Amino acid sequence: MKCKLPGRHSLFWKLACLLVAFCLLMIWLSWSWGRYMEQRNQFLSDEARGTLTRYAAEAEQAWQQRQQVGVDNWLQSMRHRETSWVGVIGGDLQSLSSYTLTDKEIERLTFLRGLDWPIHKKGRPWMRVPFPGDPSAGSLVIELPDRFVPGHYRVFWRVITNGVIPGLFTLLLCVGLYRLLVVPLNHLRAQANAWRADQLNVRLSIRTTKRSDELGELGRAFDHMSERLQSTVALQQQLLRDLSHELRTPLSRLRVASESEQGLDALRERIGREVDGMQRLVEDTLQLAWLDTERTRLPDEAIQVQALWEMLTENACYESCWPDGQLQCLVDSSCWVRGHLNTLAQALENMLRNAIRHSPEGGVVTLGGQRDGKYWHLWLEDQGGGVADADLERIFLPFTRLDGSRPGDGGFGLGLSIARNAVQRQGGRLWAENTGRGLRMNMRLVADDAFASRLAPTVDVCRPQRV
Repeated sequence: MKCKLPGRHSLFWKLACLLVAFCLLMIWLSWSWGRYMEQRNQFLSDEARGTLTRYAAEAEQAWQQRQQVGVDNWLQSMRHRETSWVGVIGGDLQSLSSYTLTDKEIERLTFLRGLDWPIHKKGRPWMRVPFPGDPSAGSLVIELPDRFVPGHYRVFWRVITNGVIPGLFTLLLCVGLYRLLVVPLNHLRAQANAWRADQLNVRLSIRTTKRSDELGELGRAFDHMSERLQSTVALQQQLLRDLSHELRTPLSRLRVASESEQGLDALRERIGREVDGMQRLVEDTLQLAWLDTERTRLPDEAIQVQALWEMLTENACYESCWPDGQLQCLVDSSCWVRGHLNTLAQALENMLRNAIRHSPEGGVVTLGGQRDGKYWHLWLEDQGGGVADADLERIFLPFTRLDGSRPGDGGFGLGLSIARNAVQRQGGRLWAENTGRGLRMNMRLVADDAFASRLAPTVDVCRPQRV
């Protein structure tokens, strides 16, 4: 299976950058802070070096002025300043004072440390500080005073370095991961809880939906799903309200007719007419609900619009008693589109019936079209006077009838709503506009390039079956 690399704005890169930055920060902290603590805990401080160097300069001055006597006097004064062992030796490790070195002191002289040496061992080491003026002339030897011994707070600084500071940076990493992952997930959970409480109008914050990573895509999908769910529930509720309202009137008429004293034939005719109307209303309502909720892709095929129009106009002329000359087709046989035959035929049939119903006597209904890139732009024009510009979108709402806006009556106001949903299921688009003489219904359908250049004067289109 081929592995797809994450995109440039993927959450993977954000997490990778965060973790890499954390690792580099910890490495830098371990190196720089470790070196700093090593200087503090294993090497003499600048104050200690300065003091011991000054002692060595005083010893050198005492030796140069009065030789052994001067060194003795200086050592005597040092006993009042430092409690540590202090001596002055020459290059051959012999004492430059009158005090004779013991065997133990001579043994210690073989393990002297310089000022720049690290101090690892516990206790107070002996330090050797050469004379600043002439290092070959002699050196100061001193047992390091306790106040100068580094590492007094070694355990404390180890806890800070190896425990507290890494813990703080890990805490910052957790905060970053929480803000990056958990906070938007909490927003999604809050929206899901709102849905559970029937609050379908709740939306995610812009901060979540504007993200360019996977969580942003998930948030936009949640919002789209919420809008879709809200519109579906609202449509179903509206359909139930309108359906109950539309059924109430014919049921009332049936009750009145059944209680009247009219003849049996008239009663049967009235009941048949009302039942047919209610059946058509229920079928149209169920069809609209199915088109709005069903998301399974319909099987598509190549459809020749001219042949489909001829079949529909034949039925329309029979039902409305219109002559063939008033239903004109300006689209030639090269117009082939991709779609589902039944739903596309129902959409075009609803628009055709609507145009016939609202056209005046002797009016002409025309189907025209032109190629527009990968699509066919088709339009159906009537001469019914059009509708108000404010109602061009409202006519596609279920159970919408613009009483008085156009001549004619009949229908339940579901035809155009079903037509729009059917066209959208084809991957197309349906909208209305006024032409000055009437209403134009525009359709944008996907063209079938395999049949675009095919000329078929006699194409037999199967009669669509009602879905």
